[in-house]
Amino acid sequence: MSTPESTGTETTLVHVLRHGEVNNPEGILYGRRPNFHLSALGVKMAERIAESIGDRDIVHIRTSPLERAQETAAPLAARLGLTPELDPRVIESTNRFEGISFRDGAKTLLRHPETWRYLYNPFKPSWGEPYTEMAARMSAAVEDARDAARGHEAVVVSHQLPIWTLRLHAEKKSYLHDPRKRECTLCSLTTLHYEGDRLVKVSYSEPAVDLIPAKDRNAAFSAGGTDDEKRP
Repeated sequence: MSTPESTGTETTLVHVLRHGEVNNPEGILYGRRPNFHLSALGVKMAERIAESIGDRDIVHIRTSPLERAQETAAPLAARLGLTPELDPRVIESTNRFEGISFRDGAKTLLRHPETWRYLYNPFKPSWGEPYTEMAARMSAAVEDARDAARGHEAVVVSHQLPIWTLRLHAEKKSYLHDPRKRECTLCSLTTLHYEGDRLVKVSYSEPAVDLIPAKDRNAAFSAGGTDDEKRP
């Protein structure tokens, strides 16, 4: 039986990690705004990630420059003795609704008629960064992480919509989707498995799911703003 060593093909894993819960009591769609940090629960989630995968063969970490992503990477980086690389390509997506409170969920948009004109094309989406551009930048960053960790494992810390868009692209699925059905909970891992440069599998795990309040699990429009990807 041939092995990766005998064929010259290296197995590399890139774990794309969503950040932990954010302190956001007003339920603001904060997007790329600065000064949104992990909550106390979010810190526990980040520590859980360090406990869950800190013994793996991880040799490279890169993260979105936003505070919540860097704070999520910190416990794992400390455990592994690695310095995360800041990569703007894995930042949150742009959104014309940034700054609006979504405490009442998607119904909020009905109270803001000035936003309605941005809802005409869910395929793009017309209210924010095009999915194709998001997939391209995320794919490029993940491939660079793969190259930096050849034969080992890497972690990329990002945000829900960019991660989900990356997964749809990797699995060759349509970008059009219901945000409430994204499989990308807080501090979840979407793992891309490579043989050499070839992507052979995408897997998913939720090391911190038991820490997520029941009301917030799989709820893209949950109250309290724990999900930074609240979208129409």
